[in-house]
Amino acid sequence: MNKPDFSRRDWLKTAALTGGFAAFAAPRSSAQPPKEAGKKIRGVIFMVSDGMSPGVLTLGEAWSQLTRKSGTRWWALMNDRKAARGLMDTASANSLVTDSAAASTSWGGGERVNNGAINVRPDGRPLVPLAHALGKKGVRIGLVSTATITHATPAGFAAVCTERGNEEEIATQYLKTVDVLLGGGSGYFSKDERPDKRDLSGEFSAAGYDVVGNRDAMLAAKSPKLLGTFSRGHIPYSIDRDASDELKRTVPTLTEMATAALGRFLEGDKPFLLQIEGARIDHAAHRNDIGALLHDQIAFDDALAHVLATTAGRDDILVIATSDHGNANPGLNGTGGGYGKTNGLFGSITKQKASYEALFTDWTKLSRPDDKESLKGLVSSRLGFGAEDNEISALLDIFAKKPVIEWNEQLAKPEGLLGQIQGNHTGIGWTGTSHTTDPTLVSAFGPQCDRFTGMVRNSDVYGHLIEMLG
Repeated sequence: MNKPDFSRRDWLKTAALTGGFAAFAAPRSSAQPPKEAGKKIRGVIFMVSDGMSPGVLTLGEAWSQLTRKSGTRWWALMNDRKAARGLMDTASANSLVTDSAAASTSWGGGERVNNGAINVRPDGRPLVPLAHALGKKGVRIGLVSTATITHATPAGFAAVCTERGNEEEIATQYLKTVDVLLGGGSGYFSKDERPDKRDLSGEFSAAGYDVVGNRDAMLAAKSPKLLGTFSRGHIPYSIDRDASDELKRTVPTLTEMATAALGRFLEGDKPFLLQIEGARIDHAAHRNDIGALLHDQIAFDDALAHVLATTAGRDDILVIATSDHGNANPGLNGTGGGYGKTNGLFGSITKQKASYEALFTDWTKLSRPDDKESLKGLVSSRLGFGAEDNEISALLDIFAKKPVIEWNEQLAKPEGLLGQIQGNHTGIGWTGTSHTTDPTLVSAFGPQCDRFTGMVRNSDVYGHLIEMLG
């Protein structure tokens, strides 16, 4: 779908929608206006731990205490009486379980749409994304993600597209609309890789953006407008980046990208909306990969800690931390008599040195993919546990697409089976390999944070942001 031409009629419809939110949305948790409704807000930092089931906050806190001897910033925020705490109602228009496109559209467009669509109603009519609505009011927009920057969650704030997978089209809609773009997805801006051969990177450069492709160039960039893409696809998992000197040298962390974006918005006095997404938490949950998930959850928490520290003492910036949906609901099961083995099994996750994605890549490179000892050695060196012979045999069968007895169809796939096998050695269980319907956690700190207490309908977020910034 091409970039829409938003007419005055469309704009008026959207204004009416915003003004009459209560007519179709669930009521706010309180009938009273926000306590600080008159407090001017200059900036909102909207942070998304994508695919974070509620239990991941507990796992992340335990992991941080185990590996760093200190807790997580989000856990502390949940215990801060000055912060608002709530739950997000996450459904889409056509399912109790949302995907990221519909979830981000609910925030960025103000209505629930069908899964797969970005700011397009079920009847095909476009919505006006926040980047367009707020841009008309002089609000600067930033998008940061560890996925491709054209992926569903960042796109929901700034693009209109019938299919979330059309990332080449989404990339064109960011030009002159989003001030700072940092993440993966260099191929969607490259004339050598785009099907239409359009030199989108060159167009961004001509429009005044610094266009960068590695960590050092991002740190050295000076322009208030910035396009940085640091991988062809998604940014590598933190567990893999941290194990590679080359990746650490060339690919920035989420905290470093957040710092580069936020610094540009704190300069001057213009209002801003900055979305920061830890995307690979979701990807790891889809793969039932607990090690990758925990490393990326901690990377997200580090970014949250930096944002809160940077904005500490200011009374004009609101920070929101939430998730768009749960995914696979990982949990630590009690094991052993009196659950006495639980802590030790959880601690064994520290031995994992690579993501499932990296392990599967290495597996395809083996000269003999049916070699049981080679696979056992790979699991041991990458995941840090000694798999039993029957577990390795089951993996070989599922790699060979042989039938495997598993009553949960979602888990009857290589990543699902490997997650179950690793769970035998770590105590971690999963409900499946897909999104879930659970409400997600919401924390907010700063002026008007009490808008996000109680049960928050995802499509209400748009109205809050419009009222605060527009």
